[in-house]
Amino acid sequence: MIRILANLFIKNHEDIKNPSTRQAYGILCGAVGIFLNLCLFGGKFLAGTFSNSIAITADAFNNLSDAGSSIITLIGFRMASQKPDPHHPFGHGRIEYISGLLVSMLILLMGLDLLEVSVSKILHPEEIAFSMPVLFILLASILVKAYMFLYNRRLGKRLDSAAMSATATDSLSDMLATAVVLAATLTAHFTGLAIDGWCGVLVGLFICYAGVQAAKETISPLLGQAPDPEFVRQINDLVLGHKGILGIHDLIVHNYGPGRILISLHAEVPADGSLLALHELIDAIEHELREQLRCHAVIHMDPVCVGDEETAKLKTVAESCLHEINPTLTLHDFRIVAGPTHTNLIFDVVTPYDFPISDKALVTLLQEKISASNPNYSAVIEVDKQML
Repeated sequence: MIRILANLFIKNHEDIKNPSTRQAYGILCGAVGIFLNLCLFGGKFLAGTFSNSIAITADAFNNLSDAGSSIITLIGFRMASQKPDPHHPFGHGRIEYISGLLVSMLILLMGLDLLEVSVSKILHPEEIAFSMPVLFILLASILVKAYMFLYNRRLGKRLDSAAMSATATDSLSDMLATAVVLAATLTAHFTGLAIDGWCGVLVGLFICYAGVQAAKETISPLLGQAPDPEFVRQINDLVLGHKGILGIHDLIVHNYGPGRILISLHAEVPADGSLLALHELIDAIEHELREQLRCHAVIHMDPVCVGDEETAKLKTVAESCLHEINPTLTLHDFRIVAGPTHTNLIFDVVTPYDFPISDKALVTLLQEKISASNPNYSAVIEVDKQML
């Protein structure tokens, strides 16, 4: 259904990188979610009232809260699409993450409320009436929620949307919750066991767990998570695919919301190259990154001596000392400054965040090793952190 509606109402529905297309998908899915959840609420509320089942009634109000979640998702996509302004020069894309966080909070609150009601039901059990319409409503609800889970998960991955992923998690928890409610209803009918309240507790615990997991997924990009490895690979391939670029390092990815990414990196270029030609090359690469990967790029040129035997020899010395400490460590921006009494070896070392040696201890150890190889060598070292 979503695909049919997208074909009818969304222009350029295949261009998912386009912010206007993302917004249209968000509004469409939000509207469909509101409609389906309101239908489920009405059906389950009637079923819960007629069957005297607290689990079914609670599940109905869970669907009502889901309609509210869909409204939040819809509003979030709408607000996230606002153009940049003087107070928010990089746009409002992170509102989408905030809307996903609000959805997860609603999931958590509903789970806690269901736990409270279910405990009361355990302490004061009541007989549950069974009927075929109740059975039909619960089965239909499971199928509808399964469909909502599938399309929200698919679009959440396709659009890289935290809000849609949170909604998909919510739909999955609802589907399993209704399945538990159905099991409780059938058990009470065929065995007479009053497990309605206990099933409500299980549903409540699962909903709380789903809410916490959804919150983690939306908080991470708000805090500033590591970039997608595939995106980093695409950047590397694009930049290094140009003749004249010897290497790249110090890549930083700033995520201001889906489709609003700013990157900066250092590109190594031949020190003896034409400054104007290299500047033109960097401009061209920045333009390609914007057009192909839809990210704004700022590239710093790092001149590298090519063909200088002394520089190459001392770089080999520095790398050998570095690999004695840990063979996985790398260095970049290597250059030398020769003086009357000693030669400075100037470079940056790249370490992972979980490296067991502190930055200060690593620098001291590496300086000692380089000086031990030749007392006339003095190392000037900066430590960078590995993005991935």
